[in-house]
Amino acid sequence: MRASLIQIAVNEDETVEARRVRAAALVREQAGADLVVLPELWTTGAFAFEEFDAAAEPLRGPTYEAMAKAASDAGVWLHAGSVPERGPDGRLYNTSLVFSPAGDLTASYRKIHRFGFDKGEAVLMGAGREPVTVRLPDTTLGVATCYDLRFPELFRSLVDAGAEILVVPAGWPERRRAHWTLLARARAVENQAFVLACGTAGTHAGVPQAGHSIVVDPWGEVLAEAGADEEVLAVEFDPERVARTRQQFPALKDRVLGLEPPRG
Repeated sequence: MRASLIQIAVNEDETVEARRVRAAALVREQAGADLVVLPELWTTGAFAFEEFDAAAEPLRGPTYEAMAKAASDAGVWLHAGSVPERGPDGRLYNTSLVFSPAGDLTASYRKIHRFGFDKGEAVLMGAGREPVTVRLPDTTLGVATCYDLRFPELFRSLVDAGAEILVVPAGWPERRRAHWTLLARARAVENQAFVLACGTAGTHAGVPQAGHSIVVDPWGEVLAEAGADEEVLAVEFDPERVARTRQQFPALKDRVLGLEPPRG
């Protein structure tokens, strides 16, 4: 499998529409890849809380239209990162979109764990409720977003649903970059799965971004890692390595907690 993680820069001197057009062009340039990934809230910036309401769009809004067309033009599976979605109930959600090579929306995921400690995203956006997986021809993706990376139980549920590749778009701050790489490797090791974690570059609302998108194999080895600036991180790997790893070192079979309801 060939994957391209587009570590796009989000800066205040570029309009949302201009960045949307630029992101679509970057996706088209990845023709020949199997899977392309964009970061979290790349239209506005993950820390631009004051812009969420004005920039919110329906699920099938302008970002949906642009990314569906880009996926179809490139002939790739596209995890288009996330957008501030205004749901039918009027609430905002941090929602990821996944498209097939035909440009069809195959899945959407509303971020379950909202960041902010009773401010920012945590109060401005509603929480998702359901883990989401996406079946590709040769493997299954498990979908999570940024702050979700700190909650291993979500990733266990994705693996239980068949996930072999865990895709994590993010807008992770530079000041906690060490946590970003540490947690990406931990989620890979404990779940014996590939982790594709795609972050943003640039600065959101005065908050420098970590960049350093990373691809980790089921043994926790880093296959590729970006720097701090905008770039496309391209990597090739074999999804079948997940099954081999789980067979050679069957740690998941020794799970005890979480498999049965506790006894009274």
